[in-house]
Amino acid sequence: MAVVPGERTSENCRKIIREMKERTGGRVDLLITSDAYAPYATEIEEAYHTLVPVPRRPGPGRPPNPKRVMPAFLCYATVCKKREKGRVVEVTRALVFGAACVLAWLLRRSQVSEQINTAFVERHNGTDRRQNGRKHRKTNGFSKDAGLHEAATYFIGYSYNFCWAVRTLTIEDESGRKLSRTPAMAAGLAGHVWTLREWLTYPAKPCSPL
Repeated sequence: MAVVPGERTSENCRKIIREMKERTGGRVDLLITSDAYAPYATEIEEAYHTLVPVPRRPGPGRPPNPKRVMPAFLCYATVCKKREKGRVVEVTRALVFGAACVLAWLLRRSQVSEQINTAFVERHNGTDRRQNGRKHRKTNGFSKDAGLHEAATYFIGYSYNFCWAVRTLTIEDESGRKLSRTPAMAAGLAGHVWTLREWLTYPAKPCSPL
């Protein structure tokens, strides 16, 4: 959905949350999950809160500041994994923003998961590292230039979405024939599996009519 290449910082957390909000059209009926990195909660609240006026009490004094209120149907939960000798030995899930009843409703609505997890983004990150040699660990192919690293990240990410048919997204048509789909097709953004040539030559900005 969104990617911000770079170090794990508060500024980049702000960028990824705001990009996600823009790409989802500002929807607030969302379940957002991440690890327990604290800046995520700060930036999610900053991006999604609304200011509600607080009635002023009779008498002298300054009026109270507006109260920050999060959307009723937005939930943010964290997954914290404890590891020993490289193996996960404990998983702790916590609801940071939102009500437990709303969380249960969002999970029932989900077509892919019945519990709080970060498995999907972790799986995508693993695929991204496998396809992008610049992100291989303990090799001589890692990126040494920030600009090239960012360009390669976007190239791999977007070509994966449009040009790579994912096995688990395969569906059957009315005749029972299996149809391969890319993530973009599953999201309704494409009607076929794009070739790399088609993707690379597609104009970044559609030409304006004459």
